[in-house]
Amino acid sequence: MKAIFASLIITVTAFAASAQSPKPPQVDTQGYLIGPGDEITGKVLGEPQFDFVATVDENGQITVPFSDNPVIAKCQSERTLRKEVNDLLAKYLRNPQLSLRVTERKSRPPATIYGEVRTPQQVVLMRKATLLELIAFSGDVTEQAGGTVQVFRTQPPLCEKVRDEDANWKSKSGDPDDVPSRVFSLADIKQGLDEANPVIYPGDVIVVEKAPPVYITGEVVQPQGVYLKEGGLSLTEAIAKIGGVRREAKTKDIKIYRLKKGSKDREIISANYELIKKGEQKDVMLQPYDIVEVDKSKKSIAQTILDIVTGASRTALSSVGNGLGTRVLY
Repeated sequence: MKAIFASLIITVTAFAASAQSPKPPQVDTQGYLIGPGDEITGKVLGEPQFDFVATVDENGQITVPFSDNPVIAKCQSERTLRKEVNDLLAKYLRNPQLSLRVTERKSRPPATIYGEVRTPQQVVLMRKATLLELIAFSGDVTEQAGGTVQVFRTQPPLCEKVRDEDANWKSKSGDPDDVPSRVFSLADIKQGLDEANPVIYPGDVIVVEKAPPVYITGEVVQPQGVYLKEGGLSLTEAIAKIGGVRREAKTKDIKIYRLKKGSKDREIISANYELIKKGEQKDVMLQPYDIVEVDKSKKSIAQTILDIVTGASRTALSSVGNGLGTRVLY
C-alpha cells in the first residue's frame, strides 16, 4: 500500500502542477471552521494599535495584541472567534468595534479526483460534498472507467463531530504509516447508495479506476481490445462488441489464453462458439487481460477445388477482352 500510494502521490503532484485552479461553488463563509495555517485579520475601529494579522499555529491558537494568553481559534467560526476576541479587547477598550475575517485559508488541502473522469482536477471544498457530487463535478466518468473507485484519506478530517468509522478511517494493515483507503462500486455510487457515497474531506484523493482490457484477435470483424466493465463480460458479448466473426472463422474451437494466478504464464481454454450460441455449452466469462484468438478454419478438399476452378474461370474471363479495340454504339 505504501508503494502504491507513493506512486499515486507523485502522479497527483505532477497533475497539480499543470492543472488550472478549480472554481467550486461558493457558500456562506459562516460555515467555515478555522484550522492551523489559516490567516486571521482583525481590525478595531479607531484603535489601530489593536489591529492584528495572525496565523493559527499547529496547536490551533493565535496571539492578540496586549493579551498574555493565546486565543484558541481552531474549529471556531469567524462569528464565534470574533465574539471571543471582542470580549478579550473589552478588558482594555470601552465598547470595542472589532472586524475579524479569515483572510487566507490554508488549513485544508484540496481534494483531488483523477483517473477515468472527464475533468481530472483539484477541488477546494467550501462545504461538505459526497463522492457522487465530486464525480459529477468532474464531468462524470469516461468510457474507459471500470467498476471501482478508490478513495484515499490522507489526513483525519478537521473539526468533524461524526462517528470515527465514518470519517477517521483506519488502515486495514494496522500500520499507522499506511494511508487508509476504501474501495467503492461505481454502480452503487451512481445509484446513490449511502454506503457507497461517503462524504469527501479536504485532502482526500479519489481515483476512478480504469477498466482492465481483454484482447480479441484473429478471424473477427474488428480485432481490438474491449474493456471489462463492472458486471463482467462473456465471450459472446465480447465477440458481438467487435462486430462478430468472419465467414472463415473456426468457431468450434476458439482459444482463450488466460494468465495463471501469480504467474506470467497462460493457460489455454477452448470454447465452442456454435454450441454456446445454441445453449448447449455454458458461455465463458472473460477475465482481465484474457486473449481471445479466433483461428481460421481449414478448407475442405471440395472447397479448395471449387476456389481453384472459380479463380481460374475469373482469370480467363478477365483476359477475354485484352488486346481488342473499343467502339461506341450510338
